[in-house]
Amino acid sequence: MIKAIVGANWGDEGKGKITDVLAQDADVVVRFQGGHNAGHTIINEHGRFALHMLPSGIFNPKTINILGNGVALNIPAFIDELEGIRRGGIELPPIYVSDRAQIVMPYHLQFDHLEEVRRGKASFGSTQSGIAPFYSDKFLKIGFQVNELFDPQGLSRKLDQILPQKNALLVNLYGVEPLDKQQLLDTMAQYLQMIRPYVKDTVRLLNESYQQGKTILMEGQLGALRDPDLGIYPYSTSSNTTAAYAAVGSGLPHACDKVFCVTKAYSSCVGAGPFVTELQGEQATLLRDHGGDKGEYGATTGRPRRVGWFDGVATRYGAMVQGATDMVLTNIDCLSYLDEIKVCVAYVDTVTGKRYDYFPNTALVSRCQPELVTLPGWKCDIQDATSFEELPQACRDYIDYLEKIIGRPFSVVSNGPQRDHVIWRR
Repeated sequence: MIKAIVGANWGDEGKGKITDVLAQDADVVVRFQGGHNAGHTIINEHGRFALHMLPSGIFNPKTINILGNGVALNIPAFIDELEGIRRGGIELPPIYVSDRAQIVMPYHLQFDHLEEVRRGKASFGSTQSGIAPFYSDKFLKIGFQVNELFDPQGLSRKLDQILPQKNALLVNLYGVEPLDKQQLLDTMAQYLQMIRPYVKDTVRLLNESYQQGKTILMEGQLGALRDPDLGIYPYSTSSNTTAAYAAVGSGLPHACDKVFCVTKAYSSCVGAGPFVTELQGEQATLLRDHGGDKGEYGATTGRPRRVGWFDGVATRYGAMVQGATDMVLTNIDCLSYLDEIKVCVAYVDTVTGKRYDYFPNTALVSRCQPELVTLPGWKCDIQDATSFEELPQACRDYIDYLEKIIGRPFSVVSNGPQRDHVIWRR
């Protein structure tokens, strides 16, 4: 069986915790896209962890963890995370990196930073992790796969083709020093020694696991609205964030049997782009500080997340393009401080006055404001609830109302940060 965990919104939906929960019954957990530009926060009996490169199945000693061919592999970041987990006294399960995965090069981070600076106020809000330059090189066919590290002569010849282009941009557009070929070769030799123990033909491994009837869990990064094709382009990431891409990014060409699509009980995001329900001022500060287990601040960047009311329009769209079979609602406990809670049920175009109950393209979303309804809050701690019936009536009514708006039921409700703060409804 193939399961996927993906986001319905802008990312930051709490997917890491849900992956950690479902990984307890998974034989294999796979990261199939993205890089270290976003993080998953997990709290379990071992402590609190912010994962960026590692699959969220690493806390289950029986689970094989894979970084697939679709991942943007930052080798130093990967090794640093592994060492951090080891320092926590945790025995790591098997973890493998696809020999077809491509490598984030040092100059990818440099170009990402320089371009954001050049764009100034028109920047995309990049985490400056090198992701856009990485994927640009991948599709220009001038990236480096892991298997190429084993051929130093081939690396040297390839750099001779790449560096004239890179250095022309660095010197003439950005006004900085050119790249040094030998320094890059030395760095890549170090990368080989770092990654060598983990390299495997994961495409073959995954397909054999599938034929053996193993449970395979695909872990997505970010959410549907950050997809470069279906999201709020150009305020998107550079890899496809939908469950459909799992087949490509893992090399396992089969549809997902279950797609767990995660959304928060309110909205949050890091980065630029249209965000229709965004709150400002004191309301935003209060929601941000009550959100998550340590507030709404990026697991990778530490930046304050933009926050807003639950967006029924965006979530309904996200669930549709993700092909959701099971909806997951997280962070419902974070709203317990509110006397009343607002929910976005439609968008209104500020130019034409047109009302949208569906998610339109980026140009139209950018000029919309939310149509909101108000529901009563419950004003009490709900983290001890172990069933839906134990939740306060106002909380149950809120969840039921969200289901009505998005047109899909919630199979799972997370009512706290710990692994056991989960209510299974269906």
